[in-house]
Amino acid sequence: MRILLTGAAGFIGSHIAEIIQDAGHEVVELDCLLPAAHGGAGVMTGDIRDPSAVRAALRGVDAVCHQAAMVGMGVDMADAPEYVSCNDLGTAVLLAEMASAGVSRLVLASSMVVYGEGAYECAAHGAQRPAARLVSSLRAGLFEPACPVCSSPLSPSLVDETALMEPRSLYAATKLAQEHLAGAWARAVGGTAIALRYHNVYGPRMPRDTPYSGVAAIFRSSLERSEAPQVFEDGGQRRDFIHVTDVARANLLASENLDCPPGTLTAYNIATGSPHTILEMATALATAMSGPAPHVTGAFRPGDVRHITASPDRARKELGFSASVTFEAGIASFATAPLRG
Repeated sequence: MRILLTGAAGFIGSHIAEIIQDAGHEVVELDCLLPAAHGGAGVMTGDIRDPSAVRAALRGVDAVCHQAAMVGMGVDMADAPEYVSCNDLGTAVLLAEMASAGVSRLVLASSMVVYGEGAYECAAHGAQRPAARLVSSLRAGLFEPACPVCSSPLSPSLVDETALMEPRSLYAATKLAQEHLAGAWARAVGGTAIALRYHNVYGPRMPRDTPYSGVAAIFRSSLERSEAPQVFEDGGQRRDFIHVTDVARANLLASENLDCPPGTLTAYNIATGSPHTILEMATALATAMSGPAPHVTGAFRPGDVRHITASPDRARKELGFSASVTFEAGIASFATAPLRG
């Protein structure tokens, strides 16, 4: 199979390129090398916002694995045009050219951020979807969402792919738009679209500490400077940390999957199913690097959600995917893994 891989030079894309090639497939790589992801390294092969570049890359292609995106929370609203341009306009150009070229298989890199807050249970009122946390509550150190019915504490649980999608950041809004665009494309052309909703991906080649980096890289950069990782809120935020090699394998399985019905978009949580808190991750990394213990700051970012962890059951049943790298082994290896400058 000949697969166009957008974002091929990026953190996740570079691992996907390797595993697809190792499986015997041919990879056509396309990347514009955004500085926030690549630090200027590598060779520019094209921008997905350029129809001519996409058209050339699609020649003879059987499927597309779409990883190209501007990632991270964003610094402020001034980032909005660039996020929408890179993520949504770029995806629209890609899909339009796929339709013209008759390429009908798409694997899309989506994200758990499309859900907003995760799933919660109230002891008295059952499943609940809390509203966005108020800045006044965060300033008072009240980080946990409360039941919208009785204001009692909620217990976080695992979200599945049928959950309401409620993005709460620039990046999240653009990822959800990508899913909607892919679904519209699939219905219009009878194509098959698979959206992989990544959870907190970490591992070798992760970009170093920038405003767009993942929290694992930010913590590691602090530890390399012999500084304590600065943990926001009280450190109790639950996340699902998944190793990049597992994410790459999920993309290979999705690219080879022939069972998803045409004319639809099918979403899969790509997660381990074993959540950890931010403080647990920072502590494990500090221990692995023999560095200072994390410092819990109480600071916050208004767009952050408290807990977002997901059930990987659908991916296991339908794609045959289960994460293989344990949290303990993954964080220990990440302590010395090469990062991008």
